[in-house]
Amino acid sequence: MVEQRVIDTVRRVFELNGFLGIETRAVEQGSSLLKKGETSKEIYLLSRLQEVGSESDTPVEDRLGLHFDLTVPLSRYVVEHSGALTFPFKRWQIQKVWRGERPQEGRFREFVQADIDVVGNGELPEHYEVELPLVMVSAMEELRAFGMPKATVHANNRKLSEGFYRGLGLSDVEGVLREVDKLDKIGADEVVKLLVQDCGADEAQARACLALAALRAENGTALRAGFAELCDRYGIGHESEAYELAEQGLSTLAMIVDEAAKIRPGAVIADLSIARGLDYYTGSVYETFLDGASSLGSVCSGGRYDNLATQGNRRYPGVGLSIGLSRLVSYMLHTAGAKASRTSPAAVLVAVWDESTRPVSNAIARSLRGRGIAADVSPSAAKLGKQIRYADHLGIPYVWFPADASTADAQGDGSSDEVKNILTGEQKRADPLSWMPDTVYAQQSVQIEDKAQA
Repeated sequence: MVEQRVIDTVRRVFELNGFLGIETRAVEQGSSLLKKGETSKEIYLLSRLQEVGSESDTPVEDRLGLHFDLTVPLSRYVVEHSGALTFPFKRWQIQKVWRGERPQEGRFREFVQADIDVVGNGELPEHYEVELPLVMVSAMEELRAFGMPKATVHANNRKLSEGFYRGLGLSDVEGVLREVDKLDKIGADEVVKLLVQDCGADEAQARACLALAALRAENGTALRAGFAELCDRYGIGHESEAYELAEQGLSTLAMIVDEAAKIRPGAVIADLSIARGLDYYTGSVYETFLDGASSLGSVCSGGRYDNLATQGNRRYPGVGLSIGLSRLVSYMLHTAGAKASRTSPAAVLVAVWDESTRPVSNAIARSLRGRGIAADVSPSAAKLGKQIRYADHLGIPYVWFPADASTADAQGDGSSDEVKNILTGEQKRADPLSWMPDTVYAQQSVQIEDKAQA
């Protein structure tokens, strides 16, 4: 129930911002899945029972695998349906994905992702690179009612990083990005070793990469000043091709943090340690962190991709972000103290005096449901105390007592019905055609436990 409330909340925010929901199949061709960076190593391939033992006869590229994210399926979807879509195409998608990684706190092999993407036809304006992280921040803000801390989006641009690395004399840019992406997990010294060992860097170049990763800024002016100082320190000339490439990314990143600050100050900051391990990102990249929850890592990530979806000479550039919903829900349950306050969605349980009057109770429940009030009927005509305890165990706040069995008819006219709030003990007359529950009791199915009082 907690997960469903989270899904409903983020979906509502997505649709308020004009995103359309789609669903894609769970499996994709191996050829599509295998070329997307290190995550390719975590793909679950599929085999039918009669094929077990002979899978090696089929090239991996020709086999099917479970999707590990929702961006690769989106690229296929856009190409297949390009003639029917209106561009820019704004879509939300909430589905399960699968990765063969080691399960640990906040990480699962099967989990739910919530994505938003905007895909263009041939071109995509940069203003979407500001809009999407702010939509995600809005969704995260709504989830604070469930005990989630404030979320901050950390943004970088791969062109900026690539230009800096090339200015240092490094050519394996994707390799450097993958190793820098591990900074939070293995620490600076280990990243330096990997850069020297696997990416052709010397000690000085590796340390320069870490110096870039340490740069943070909350506005474009500070970002430009910090980057210029790094270039001067490491001898990257402002007239070089590498610097020109970095300047492209720098301009976009400065625009993102400055424009975002006008709408939500402090919600998006420049953080040049953000690299993202997937190879298809070509520009802006994002990671989102919760205040006071550094051990959880990023809960929402994404970026710009210009070449993921192509059709002949036609490109469909896009930008998107993805919330790891299962990770968020795990945090809410085990750290923030979110829990289901009731295990039934019903706000009312209609009591049954005896089985002969069950039609009366059923009629009352139908009347309430017809007015949008979730209602259930007692499963048996047990003693009244037992029916009330049944409602209490399910967390149903109201018990409805039909008119006395001696005067009730099969229409359930409600002239002398009564309803009891079993949380407050209040009981009063009620008519199923007009009675309304207190919204606090009728709608609040998820609450935050006060751990100090507990």
